[in-house]
Amino acid sequence: MFFLSKLLPLFVYPVGLSSLLMMLGLVWLWRHPRRASGAIALALFILFFSSNPIVSNKLLSSLEWRYFPPDPVPTADAIVVLGGATVPAIAPRPWVEVSEAGDRILYAARLYNQGRAPKLILSGGRVQWRGGSDESEADDMKAFAMAMNVPEADIILEETSLNTRQNAVNVKKILAAQSIDSVLLVTSAVHMPRSVAIFQKLDIDVIPAPTDYLVTTPSDESGEITIEGRILSLLPRAEATGRFTRAMKEYVGFVIYRLRGWA
Repeated sequence: MFFLSKLLPLFVYPVGLSSLLMMLGLVWLWRHPRRASGAIALALFILFFSSNPIVSNKLLSSLEWRYFPPDPVPTADAIVVLGGATVPAIAPRPWVEVSEAGDRILYAARLYNQGRAPKLILSGGRVQWRGGSDESEADDMKAFAMAMNVPEADIILEETSLNTRQNAVNVKKILAAQSIDSVLLVTSAVHMPRSVAIFQKLDIDVIPAPTDYLVTTPSDESGEITIEGRILSLLPRAEATGRFTRAMKEYVGFVIYRLRGWA
């Protein structure tokens, strides 16, 4: 079931859906040329639309800008960090490394050092069918936290969860065992709306502390200030497709979680 939950959405995202339409177009090319041309044209439209920086940033900001870092950041009983922020120490990497979402653990360690909470709860397992390290993402994040002067005694690991729902369920058990009431929830800004909905569904008192913003200002949505920048913002970019897909993943995930009663 977990494998299917990762596989099936790939055919809904822009690259997967466009590839599927193009393959259908090739199959239909000789016997149904009109149908084939329609499938190929739709595939090209999807690719062009999703790779437009203005479109992708608009979709991404619709998620990222729902929550902003509180100022000042209030104190809580613990800081919960969701996985997805690291990559394992597989050769030739000399050590664990941060991924695009690596701001999660860096920001959480900074909040700890500022005295915002006395405990750091790191939540994240590792999908074993991908191969590689046997260490959990939580353990990888622990290495970074300790490198940023967070004492090992103040770090609690949750090493089995493979999705956001499991993050919340397993963290709730830790909170109950540790008599922790309020938490600062740290994850990427695009991931925060779904995460908050899931944690609140389980009656966990969370204070959103988002980080890892990809869209930072209104001007970033429409390209650069210069004419050259605005022209470039109209052209397809692979980076924009990645942003569009990341936002779409959150919307698809939220719908599925809502249908299952998890959010």
